[in-house]
Amino acid sequence: QVQLVESGGGSVQAGGSLRLSCAASGRTFSSYTMGWFRQTAGKEREFVAVISWSGVLRYYADSVKGRFTISRDNAKNTVYLQMNSLKPEDTAIYFCAVAPTSRVVVSSGEYDYWGQGTQVTVSS
Repeated sequence: QVQLVESGGGSVQAGGSLRLSCAASGRTFSSYTMGWFRQTAGKEREFVAVISWSGVLRYYADSVKGRFTISRDNAKNTVYLQMNSLKPEDTAIYFCAVAPTSRVVVSSGEYDYWGQGTQVTVSS
């Protein structure tokens, strides 16, 4: 059974930092694309960051570029999201996901495996 478990969410003041982790179990995803998405109440899930299987290719939403960094450790089957200079508008539930492809994709529809989400709250 495939399982993705996020951790590291919490509450922080604007300008602060958090590091999210997503550990995968049930199978190895070292050859697949992994990504982070976020969602707030009443809005669609939006793309945040994606990383290729090798870690060489990384893309970010314009809203987080320069502040967030995605990385992965294939030996640990884990993907990370380092979030710096957090803003109140970053408040959301953050989800990690796996797309069963080597292509770097940003559409949520391309992702087959999802975590349960972790809440990030940034206060002003």
